[in-house]
Amino acid sequence: MIAAIAERRRVVVTGAGAVTPLGPDLATTWERLLAGDSGIRAISAFDPSRVPARIAGEAREADASRVLDRKAVRRTDRATHLSLLATQEALAQAGFPERLEGPLADATGAFIGTGFGGSGTIFDEIRTYVERGPDRISPFFVPMSIANMTPGHVGIAFGARGPNMAPVSACASGGNAIGEAAETIRRGDAEVMLAGGTEAPVVEGIVAAFAAMHALSTRNDDPSRASRPFDAGRDGFVLAEGAGTLVLESLEHATQRGARILAEVEGYGASADAYHVTLPPPGADGAVRAARRALEKAGRSPADVDLVSAHATSTPEGDRAELRGLHGLLGEEAPRVAVTATKGALGHTLGAAGAIAAAVTIRALEAGRVPPILNLDEPDPESGSLDLVRGEARHGTYRLALVNAFGFGGQNSVLLFSKWGEA
Repeated sequence: MIAAIAERRRVVVTGAGAVTPLGPDLATTWERLLAGDSGIRAISAFDPSRVPARIAGEAREADASRVLDRKAVRRTDRATHLSLLATQEALAQAGFPERLEGPLADATGAFIGTGFGGSGTIFDEIRTYVERGPDRISPFFVPMSIANMTPGHVGIAFGARGPNMAPVSACASGGNAIGEAAETIRRGDAEVMLAGGTEAPVVEGIVAAFAAMHALSTRNDDPSRASRPFDAGRDGFVLAEGAGTLVLESLEHATQRGARILAEVEGYGASADAYHVTLPPPGADGAVRAARRALEKAGRSPADVDLVSAHATSTPEGDRAELRGLHGLLGEEAPRVAVTATKGALGHTLGAAGAIAAAVTIRALEAGRVPPILNLDEPDPESGSLDLVRGEARHGTYRLALVNAFGFGGQNSVLLFSKWGEA
């Protein structure tokens, strides 16, 4: 069932799922993004009184019992729970059975990226070690916390027996997972890939660590307006949890089974800044190279792009560099291309961010609607002639979209999606 030749094959999206601070599924998240709602609240997962940033985006409606029994819930990390829920939704939309069998299972892989892996488990077990001693550590500590366990559980839960791994590239992880999954199909190593990202970092130690870097917003008294991508008054990002999964298929496989196609993955580019552990270069040169590579592989140019889903975390330096990079990439096309971003509403889901943004972007291409960048009251002067979508959702015809995801360490991922039928 797996293709025997490695020619460039077309890769399409047939399913998408997401669990976010705005809802337990992609449909709810999408509608609330269009409405301009915020999922940022005071932290409820722990008492935040000891940390300076006391707000986060929590996926409060996520219910792991939909995919796991009570014992399995206790023996898996929350990051895995979120990914299983998003994958279940994506598979259902794609029209696949609840569990894959036979040749289909062999031809289906899973790439789920993450930044931290089982972060909640790590901190809980370290606390147990310190307070109660090494003999009280759970025997499930390792299988609950290591980063590759989420795609492992996706394979176990849904029967995917093809290539299976966890790309770990900080906030570029979800984008890298989708891009590498598409390349896996192109070279004939799979017919179907479950690809995305997950993160559950709303843990006191992680919040404290990012706060120590002065990376987080401290607008604790106004949570819904704290995350401000591209706004001149931004003061840092808001940590969030969530997951996103796409079902990718070769065009031949999707057509043969009569699947409804949502979009096409036309290109993917990855690069390294080779510059600094946390800061991007001033002109976002690495990100621009990744975007140009994605366009080049698709035989496209910036003149073909209608929409950009920006990484836009709400940090002063990161947003400024991305704005400069978008000008450098788009050039004279900049005033024509709509630029949106989801983190004003969702917060920053780290390793899941690129996957969630990809799922939302595919909806935008399908629906001809683009969610606004929340809390963008006074655009950064660096935005210049860029067409930032602000105020309310925008209607239009969008055929080709770039999705940016950039990580600490200078790792960049850019995906290129086209509206189905517009290639």
